[in-house]
Amino acid sequence: MATTKPAIDYSHLVQEDKVHGSIYTSQEIYEDELERIFKRMWVYVGHTSEIPEPGDYRVTWIGDESVIMTRDEDNQIHLLANRCRHRGSAVCQYQAGNASYFRCPYHGWTYSNNGDLTGVSFPSGYDERFRKEEYGLSKVPRMGIYRGFVFGSLSPTGISLDEHLGEKVKGMIDLFVDLSPVGEIEVRAGVHKNGYHANWKFVGMDGYHGNFVHQSVGIDRAARKGQRVTSPERSPNLTRSLGNGHVMLDGRPARASQPNRRPIDWPEEYVKELEDKHGKERTAELIEARGDPHMGVFPNLQLIDVHIRVTRPLGPAETEVFMYPVLLKGAPASVNAQRLRHHEWFYGPAGMGSPDDNEVFERNQTGLSAQIDPWVLLSRGRHRERIDTDGSPISNFTDELTQRHQIFRWREEMTAP
Repeated sequence: MATTKPAIDYSHLVQEDKVHGSIYTSQEIYEDELERIFKRMWVYVGHTSEIPEPGDYRVTWIGDESVIMTRDEDNQIHLLANRCRHRGSAVCQYQAGNASYFRCPYHGWTYSNNGDLTGVSFPSGYDERFRKEEYGLSKVPRMGIYRGFVFGSLSPTGISLDEHLGEKVKGMIDLFVDLSPVGEIEVRAGVHKNGYHANWKFVGMDGYHGNFVHQSVGIDRAARKGQRVTSPERSPNLTRSLGNGHVMLDGRPARASQPNRRPIDWPEEYVKELEDKHGKERTAELIEARGDPHMGVFPNLQLIDVHIRVTRPLGPAETEVFMYPVLLKGAPASVNAQRLRHHEWFYGPAGMGSPDDNEVFERNQTGLSAQIDPWVLLSRGRHRERIDTDGSPISNFTDELTQRHQIFRWREEMTAP
């Protein structure tokens, strides 16, 4: 007689100050995540600047489902399932390109770049009951775009993209984009791809690890500036919750106290262009933020430094990460060149930072294989968490507010009916 597995008690696995290690190691929980998070929520899929011309396309993913982001001949953006409506083969085999049509390699069915079925090979095999208009490529049920950032949801119902992002996240995206004198970014400078043998939820916002995991970075920066390595515990910077599981490491307080300390030299004519576009007050705000929200948008998007980071889970202990350096449309070539060099310095395959993170993530996964007392502590800073003037929960830079608020949103989605 078949037995039904008991439901997983996520409220027990995620408590106010700790989480059970199985949320990072369980195959059953991973499969549940795909259904409850990646197939229900808004998931970032790409940027409109990656497909700037009619006919441009890029293959991307929503969870474990392959989708094609296209721009059709009428300049409209579409998200299409990369699956032939006949026998299910992937119709697009290339990562990106330009095409008016997608032709299935299995039996030759052909689709336009807006998803319409335009041709069926040997059509005499079908009678009058077969209607081509009913067999176009399936569209992702919901698509939303904010400032060129394209999100898709595999669920036909749910909160709007505006509700998902909220005003605080949209404000941070605005800071990221408005460093462009024309208010647009370009995500066409390539991508750094890496993978690690560990859980996707480790890719978070952690201000506590820097002096340890990235000790060489601190030493390098201090040496170049003739300074001592300082402790982030004394930093005026903050951890901040933006609502809905979105969080950030807020570096604006320290930057406000050091207005001339910039990782990139900004020519005076560039600053003048920003002022002409946005006004002096907004430009001052942009300069203080420097386009670096260091923000995680739940579940799979981060804006960090000068790049867009996308996380794709492949299993409970397998993750791919894609880092797209962002260029500022209309900015001087020298500014964009410096952005690329800065990105390579920290985030490249031989960079000063990202390889360290991947190594630690894999050590986390190894450690979590131990079943003796499998709880992971996330209590740092609970006693000093407070509410900022804008209503955001905040805490010290090294506190685990960001991890808690992300995992609380995870728990909310995993327990939703």
